[in-house]
Amino acid sequence: MAVNLVPPDPARLHRVAGVDLGVAMAGIKTANRKDLLVMRLSKGAQVAGVFTRNRFCAAPVVLCRKHLRNPIRALVVNTGNANAGTGADGMRRAMQVCAALAAKLGCRPQQILPFSTGVIMEQLPAERIVAGLPRALRDESDWLGAAEAIMTTDTVPKAASARVKLSGGEATVTGIAKGAGMIRPDMATMLGFIATDARVPAARLRAMVRRAAEESFHCITVDGDTSTNDSFVLVATGAGPAAASAKDLAMLGRAVTGVARELAQAIVRDGEGATKFVTVRVERGRSRDECRRVAYAIAHSPLVKTAFFASDPNLGRILAAIGNSGIEVGNLSLYIDDVLAARRGGRNPAYREEQGVAAMKKPEFTVRAVLNRGRTDATVWTCDLSFDYVRINAEYRT
Repeated sequence: MAVNLVPPDPARLHRVAGVDLGVAMAGIKTANRKDLLVMRLSKGAQVAGVFTRNRFCAAPVVLCRKHLRNPIRALVVNTGNANAGTGADGMRRAMQVCAALAAKLGCRPQQILPFSTGVIMEQLPAERIVAGLPRALRDESDWLGAAEAIMTTDTVPKAASARVKLSGGEATVTGIAKGAGMIRPDMATMLGFIATDARVPAARLRAMVRRAAEESFHCITVDGDTSTNDSFVLVATGAGPAAASAKDLAMLGRAVTGVARELAQAIVRDGEGATKFVTVRVERGRSRDECRRVAYAIAHSPLVKTAFFASDPNLGRILAAIGNSGIEVGNLSLYIDDVLAARRGGRNPAYREEQGVAAMKKPEFTVRAVLNRGRTDATVWTCDLSFDYVRINAEYRT
């Protein structure tokens, strides 16, 4: 039940020169569904990435971090199995996939980035993936097909695209992501891949992917759980115009961040069982970290999120969550959309319960906390927790 989220229009997903996409049905977990994606990159493409900070990270995350030291020729993504909690055998199986794809592309296994998503602590069926590679390499998919191939509990494929004018011409930025549960920052529980045909120096690309993650995937939460497999990769093929100046780099960076933010918000809108998309904005704090601590105290609270589901403006739950952040809140003002519900740390005498109910009944609304301690703001995006969230996760492995 996605919140105001529809499948992307293939006509608006622009092809990125230097990226070839192919998908296949490898039967990794379920028959007759797309579950394997291969992204082939032109020679000279630059690749940068950020990954989960969960210490129990999956084998493909370990390999990606190592392989990024090399020129990358392809990405291979499977769903249905996370290859996490699988020990040395999981590493061996991930390398088996890399070696098989490298042999077909005429490169080294260390030039392949592997990604997996699905059930944790089950051995990767590497032989099925290897058998599916020829079909993926023969396929000529588009970005929508690629987005469909990486879905797990997602109900809607997630893809976005933009074009940006640089001094040397127009550059394209297109990306896909998957994610619906186990979502919180550092990284948010997801896989995300964005590509541009612009030519970008490696160091600049690394800075660009970190900033894009910080302003998008690090600003979302569904349930407060960080996954073992989170990965966000940015590719610059160099087949288009060069981002040659500081202005070009800034414009391209904004386009990349914009696509990343659209993908990140789509993940929240498609949160498992979500019926509400909630923006949590904290204003006038002393630092960004302070504001985010307050925002996530609200967005991670199961009591607050179940109140969102019920359209119940339970001010006590929200204020208690804010107080749990450890930030001084004696001069706090709290708004639900434009309704001033609390001020100076207590209920606004003019506030009426029906005002809060009306605001929370909408599929999208904003909770705004004004700390009155400084000049810094921060925004995160979250959703409610519904009966369906419990059902989906209770039945996930069955």
